[in-house]
Amino acid sequence: MIHSTSDVKTNNIGENTNIWQFCVVFPQAKIGSNCNICAHVLIENEVVIGNNVTIKSGVQIWDGITIEDDVMFAANVQLLSNNHDEYDRQVLTCKPIHIKKGAWIGAGVSILPGVTIGKYAIVGAGAIVTKDVGDYEVAVGVPAKIVKTLDKDKFDD
Repeated sequence: MIHSTSDVKTNNIGENTNIWQFCVVFPQAKIGSNCNICAHVLIENEVVIGNNVTIKSGVQIWDGITIEDDVMFAANVQLLSNNHDEYDRQVLTCKPIHIKKGAWIGAGVSILPGVTIGKYAIVGAGAIVTKDVGDYEVAVGVPAKIVKTLDKDKFDD
C-alpha cells in the first residue's frame, strides 16, 4: 500500500510493504517486503532497505545507507550524510552508514557518517553515535557509549 499523498518513484518495493502519508522515495531506492514506512520519511536513490523494517515518522535516509532485515527506527532518527571535518567545496563525498540485522534505533538518535550499527544492537533514545556499535551492544548517551553487551544466544540468527 502506498498512500496517495506520497511521491514514490521506485518500483523496487517488496510485497506487503506500506508507505504512509507524505513520504518521498527516489527512483533507484530498494525496499524489501513487510516494511512499514511511516509518514514524512524521505528515502534517496542509493539506499537498500531489507525485509521487515519499520521506519517511524521524520526519518531521512540518504544515499549510501544500507539497512538490513528486521531493523526498527523510532521517530526522528537522523542519519547524517556528511560532516564538517570532511567538507570540500569541490568534491562532497559521503561515508556510508550500515545498520545490521535486528538493530533497534531509539527516537531522536543521530548517527554520524561512516558508522556501522551491529547485529541486534540497541541505540538508546537521544544518543549521538560517533563510532561503530558492535553486534549485540547497547549504546546510550552523548556521545554514545557502550553500556552493555546482550547475550547473543537469545537471538535467532
